[in-house]
Amino acid sequence: MFICISTVNLGYLLLSLAKTVSFALFANKVAYLGQVVIPMSMLMIIVKLCGFPSRKWATGVLVAAAIVMYAFILTTGHLDLYYKSVTIEKVAGATIMRKEYGPLHPTNLIYVVAYFTGMITVLVISLRKHKGASQKHVAAMLAIVLGNIGMWLVQKVIPWEFESLSVTYLMSAGAFLGVRCMLQDYVHKSDIQKYTRKEQERLSTQITSMSMEEKLGRVLAFVSENDPLSIREREILEMIIAGRKRKEIADTIHLSENTVKTYTRTLYGKLNIGCREELYELLLAVREPN
Repeated sequence: MFICISTVNLGYLLLSLAKTVSFALFANKVAYLGQVVIPMSMLMIIVKLCGFPSRKWATGVLVAAAIVMYAFILTTGHLDLYYKSVTIEKVAGATIMRKEYGPLHPTNLIYVVAYFTGMITVLVISLRKHKGASQKHVAAMLAIVLGNIGMWLVQKVIPWEFESLSVTYLMSAGAFLGVRCMLQDYVHKSDIQKYTRKEQERLSTQITSMSMEEKLGRVLAFVSENDPLSIREREILEMIIAGRKRKEIADTIHLSENTVKTYTRTLYGKLNIGCREELYELLLAVREPN
């Protein structure tokens, strides 16, 4: 997303320096190259942070839609489909484009609205099903999306020469990064069953008496057939069940602690849990399998 935002702002910068219509069109295409991917990256970030599994076919559809959208934009300067005509003028020392829209231009509106609808849908489902992130984190992401929608509508309704989205994109990316950092070590504390010391000792003894094969079998029963664990995730799961810490796991499989943390978060997402304590609950079949 940061790369896309940099591309968009590079396009805006080049446009502000343009002295000819042809260069202005080139700069506009550079900006659009980032713009068509930003909504896709936002949706994929939201899906990931909310703990939903990503599907390769769905990613392929989104990429194909972005390619088609950008293909429409590439017709500018050659066909009268996206822009019928383009002129440039100087405002406060910067070049801006004056455009007459063609029949294909409404597709951009449909494209953006579809993505915003998708983002809100994912967040609402996450709030209702308590997937992955906590409600406060989902609410934060919902605020980010609604803020983007608001700024986008302002840009469309109010005749303002400043490209406010160039700043909005940066703020949104920073906000998403903040949510991701908060979720790194997120624990569903309110979902963890409370035990007395005697109960903890009894449960610990019960878990210890199980073989590793039995422990794995009990936990894997909660994994959906549509979203199975990878070989690496299963390897890390086994070490977590064995009680090994993140640093020990990282040293054993020769990965960084952050990479192990990422694998663990994905693994917990597939099990619909948020921490080791909840994993131990699965070992004792406290919850119903998926």
